Formats: sequence, structure tokens, C-alpha cells
Amino acid sequence: MSASEIGLIELEPETVKALLDSGEAVLVDVREEEEFAEDHIEGSLLSPMSDFEVETWPSVPGKKVIISCLGGVRSAAIARKLIASGQGWAIHLKGGLNAWRDAGLPTVNQS
Repeated sequence: MSASEIGLIELEPETVKALLDSGEAVLVDVREEEEFAEDHIEGSLLSPMSDFEVETWPSVPGKKVIISCLGGVRSAAIARKLIASGQGWAIHLKGGLNAWRDAGLPTVNQS
């Protein structure tokens, strides 16, 4: 495990859904607006990676913030940036929206 992986927590889609359903977590989607408009996980917040700044990163007191993208690459990159900025750990949805869909979980499809 490299230093950049320390503090990076990967959760499976079913685990993320359980945390969202229980109100323990909020999902932040780091894809771009057009992608989000096409399809996203219900209740997720949009915070595009292209606009990422540590100072403006969503913080929800009392809830775990879980990062999501399409395949897990961008969310892991954002998680690493947050960890590098001094945040002790960051959680992302392993495999992103693709893994969520593959697990048969629902999305909000705008088409």
C-alpha cells in the first residue's frame, strides 16, 4: 500500500446504499454537470472535479461524505487530494456509478 492509499476507504455499492438509506452518509458525485444530468444516484450532491478546491469541498456535519464518479478513478483522485490536504481519510464508492448499476441498484435517469 503506497502512502497515497493511506486513509483511502473503498466501499462496495451495497455498503454505500445502506449508509445512504440509514442517513449516515451523503454521496458527492465528482463527475461533470452533463454526466450528472444524464444519470446519477438519488440524493447525491454534484461537485465537479474540474471545480475541485479543498476549501469549497462539501462538508456535512455528522455524516460521512462518500465520493462517487463513473468508474472510481476520479473519486479516488479527489480522495487522495483531500488526504494530501490534511484530511485523515476519505471514502469513495469502489467502481463508481458503473459498479452501482452492476449491483442492480437504482439511479435517477433523466433520459
